[in-house]
Amino acid sequence: MNLRVIGCSHHNTPIALRERLAFSPEQTRRALVQFRQQFPDAEAVLLSTCNRVELYAAAENGDGPTRGDLVTFLADRHGLDACAVDKHLDEQSSDAAVRHLFTVASSLDSMVVGEPQILSQVKQAYQIATEEQSAGPVLHAAFQAALKTARRVAFETTIHQRRVSVPSVAVADFAQQIFERFDDKRTLVIGAGEMAEETLRYLRDQGAREVTVVNRSPERAEELARRWEGRAVPWSDLLAALSAADLVISTTGAEEPIVTLAAFQTVEAARGRRPLFVLDLAVPRDFDPAIGDRPEVYLYSVDDLRQACQRNRAERDKELPSALRIIEQETARFMGDLHHRATAPVIRRLQQGWQKPKEDELRRLFNKLPQLDDHARNEIRESFDRLVNKLLHPPLESLRDEARHGIPHALLDALSKLFQLKD
Repeated sequence: MNLRVIGCSHHNTPIALRERLAFSPEQTRRALVQFRQQFPDAEAVLLSTCNRVELYAAAENGDGPTRGDLVTFLADRHGLDACAVDKHLDEQSSDAAVRHLFTVASSLDSMVVGEPQILSQVKQAYQIATEEQSAGPVLHAAFQAALKTARRVAFETTIHQRRVSVPSVAVADFAQQIFERFDDKRTLVIGAGEMAEETLRYLRDQGAREVTVVNRSPERAEELARRWEGRAVPWSDLLAALSAADLVISTTGAEEPIVTLAAFQTVEAARGRRPLFVLDLAVPRDFDPAIGDRPEVYLYSVDDLRQACQRNRAERDKELPSALRIIEQETARFMGDLHHRATAPVIRRLQQGWQKPKEDELRRLFNKLPQLDDHARNEIRESFDRLVNKLLHPPLESLRDEARHGIPHALLDALSKLFQLKD
């Protein structure tokens, strides 16, 4: 039985290569079909996100695909040179591969530890593999155990409650304190920076739908609006857009505030008493700090958010040891189950092999003693069963003990030869 993972992540691979190795859901489906054709006796799950591309492969019988096989497979799907790709890929096998999968699913290996998206991405990768029938007994067990482990980490620690990135803190620790829901709120994005888009992603996860983008470059505004199914408006309409907005994310590179107190006061009357939540993520700031003193305005700068990030990071770090203990517990449990699966056929054949001589001897004994009643026959049969179980107990116990530390191939072979067990 063999299980391994090979791939790359934000830890060790530049984004340029990760982008070239990435798979869309449809590409993933095609790749898994090709994997089954190329390796009919192996299993596969392909996980592809913005931060990682990982191919999990397993074989219940035999060694399965080698590292070279898997590297070539990934490279060929994108027309890349396998040798050039190989040096950027990490490989882990057996319990290390299982531990890695559990750590990834639990969001302990993410760029932002505790971010919730990775679990849904692991679920999607597993679902696609299930639908394409490329996941077999080993990977079904591994990914179901990974989902269970992630749930334990989520429920038994506060890792997922401690946001540590500026966008996640902005939404979870600030915006949600002001708005109970986001599906009826209008979001205005000023500028088109990465942090603005990341904040939009968190808002979208919370239900935000109506997005307006204002940028000095109409082309960039249109591009960002198209990606988020929003609308772009000219820079000259900034104050009108601000008047209609409920949430504002501002990330321009302006050298002085683009919304002064005087300018904001011109739209206050049109806003009425509606709350306005402003994330001023620009440095220098885009909004005059005095705007934060206006009624129903909640204005936060990047420094406000970073302070919250630091507090959350300190609290989250206290929880990491507990989360890692859960990973170790579940890895040990899974590997024990996996090793038991490998020894189960030998145990079953050993038990079955002793049944026939037992039944033959009982039959011969009962033929010699026809006067025995049913009660006596049952007593004798139970005695024979106890004897067989006692004789089998030492070799089976040794096999189970060895299986806790790995698949005991030498002992399995010895028992098979000693007791002449057939495949």
